[in-house]
Amino acid sequence: MGNLGFSELLVILVIALLVIGPRRLPEVARALGEAVRSFQDAIKGSSKRE
Repeated sequence: MGNLGFSELLVILVIALLVIGPRRLPEVARALGEAVRSFQDAIKGSSKRE
């Protein structure tokens, strides 16, 4: 588990485009990236990241 191939990522992207829409997809991806980054920082114990 955890190994995603190109075809799986492509299916996920297509589903995301259908559900979210092409206009909101960059906004949602950016928010998801920030959430993952803050989660990683919380695990590492750092409170702020540049």
